[in-house]
Order: sequence, then C-alpha cells, then structure tokens
Amino acid sequence: MRVAIATEGDFVAHHFGRCPGFTIFDIKDSEILSKNFIENPGYKAHQPGAVPMFLRNQNVNCIIAGGMGPNAVMNLQAFGIKVIVGVTGKVEEVIDKFIKGTLTDGESICDHGDHECKH
Repeated sequence: MRVAIATEGDFVAHHFGRCPGFTIFDIKDSEILSKNFIENPGYKAHQPGAVPMFLRNQNVNCIIAGGMGPNAVMNLQAFGIKVIVGVTGKVEEVIDKFIKGTLTDGESICDHGDHECKH
C-alpha cells in the first residue's frame, strides 16, 4: 500500500492542494518499506484536478490531509484513492496510527483565506 500525507514541515498540512509536498510511505504487512518526500506540483500554481492526477500517477492508494475541498475528494475517490481528512499532528505519529489502525478522521480543516473547504 502506498500512503501519501500532505506535509508542511514535520506536520500534516491543513490543505492538501496547497501543501509544499507529500510524504509517501510504502507499507507492507504493517511495516514501512520506504519513505520519500515529493514536491506538490500544485503548491505555487493551483490547477483544479492536477494534484489528484499527480497522486494517481504516483500509485497512491490513500491520502491523508488536514483538509481538502469536495472536488478534490471526488476526483481522488474516482481514481480509487481513499481520502482521510481532519487529521492533525506530526507526520511520523500519523503514519504510526494509520499502520496500527487507530487513526481517526474528522471534518476537513483548511483555510483558503476568502473561502473555506469544509464539506
């Protein structure tokens, strides 16, 4: 399984589409096989639909973020990518909870300035 976490510094980013990048974990049998950080192609120039397509091309099975707009959720789900939002905390702690099956999702949390992406 390949899990991407929207990342800003060492923490889960509040908005997946505008985060600096993604920490991608390859997981098998509850063990992390690899961890890589990749830059978000939509970080400086947001193009609707581009980031979900990028993650699909990275063979991501699951995306974890603080927040995400409804269109992004629909696009990701259409690609068969599981979406978990409402997550906060350090990336390392979040992936540990995910592997243990104790990660809980919640309401999408993000701030676009003049509009919100809660859904």
